[in-house]
Amino acid sequence: MENLIKALQILLKYGNPDYPTHCEHDVLYVDISPELVSEEDKKELEELGFYSGEDSDFEDGFYSYKYGSC
Repeated sequence: MENLIKALQILLKYGNPDYPTHCEHDVLYVDISPELVSEEDKKELEELGFYSGEDSDFEDGFYSYKYGSC
């Protein structure tokens, strides 16, 4: 759980939406635009299990298979 909290704290630097997450098909999505996040933070987020949606169907945020299990 510690790494999930670290990842969310990084993403919090870039926004605080009212409804920041949703989960479907074992994937946790976080609605923070990858365009706003520094490359350094993106690398750290990847180490923590979150990936930028820039090259996927979820281009408007970040996603994780590690934390999305239902």
